[in-house]
Amino acid sequence: MGVTWSQFFPPPPTLTEVNLPSQNGKVFIVTGGSSGVGFELCRILYRVGGTVYLAGRSEEKALDAIAKIKRLCTPTSAEGNIEGNIIFLPLSLHDLTTIKPAVKIFTTAESRLDVLFNNAGVSNPPGGTSPQGHDLQLATNCLGPHLFTQLLLPILRRTAETSSISSVRVIWTASIVVDAFALETGIELAELLQKGADKSRYYFNTKVGNWFLAHSLASQIGTDGILSLVQNPGNIKTNIMRHSQAYVRFILGPLLYGPRFGAYTAIWSAFTGDLKIEDGGKYILPWGRIHPCPRDDLLRAMKGKEEGGTGVAAAFIQYCDKQIVAFL
Repeated sequence: MGVTWSQFFPPPPTLTEVNLPSQNGKVFIVTGGSSGVGFELCRILYRVGGTVYLAGRSEEKALDAIAKIKRLCTPTSAEGNIEGNIIFLPLSLHDLTTIKPAVKIFTTAESRLDVLFNNAGVSNPPGGTSPQGHDLQLATNCLGPHLFTQLLLPILRRTAETSSISSVRVIWTASIVVDAFALETGIELAELLQKGADKSRYYFNTKVGNWFLAHSLASQIGTDGILSLVQNPGNIKTNIMRHSQAYVRFILGPLLYGPRFGAYTAIWSAFTGDLKIEDGGKYILPWGRIHPCPRDDLLRAMKGKEEGGTGVAAAFIQYCDKQIVAFL
């Protein structure tokens, strides 16, 4: 209970735009960068000289966000003023057919990728299913980012070959619901196949699923020197809550922080020197600290039965792999 409470009232952030070193020459992708935490991430990375690809569905919203960031920011660095760059990358995570073309656009333009921020997500959307027939939350929060990440692994690996160990990272996004509301099994796989299931349960499943994906990816790419982490950005006031019931927004309102603070969690996850390659798969709490005591049942879910675990995470990854294989 103490850890959950501390996510409502975190200690002050230690890595922000004020002390983040220059990122000149580094390349980043931020999904869902047009608003909320993603917008703030793009703003900070641009300000310190990074090349930032703002990935999103709407070109109009993305270009508006880019113009606003350029108005707000005077790029700075330890060496003086160094202009960053920010570019729109068309990507609809809920539609798996859009992801390979987005990767092609990116890899044609760039020869490196230092950090992939799998930031975009949806909660309780009014729509039904994705173009491939999946629940929109599952498609947007898990399947799309999983496919996107797998297709970007070659460029991430090439970047890692010429970078310091663990400086190339993939940052996934979970939520406080992982600690507070996840089932003891972590994910109920049968719910993923159930049409019209409770939207809140779907959301909980996808946020636990993001941790499972981060943990699985850490095992897949840790030997390449790439660090995969999952983070709860914090209890943030963003558009993700727009479909929640009014009474929920009313109750939670006083406990929510501005999107800038959520970006600080991602910035710490992406740039802190406190994390090593053996920290792959770990869970980061607001505004940048390793979860001190993750739930035992969720840790067991990430172990196979031969290791004394339940194998639930492996079954979820297998399910996700099956859904994306035709789009690789």
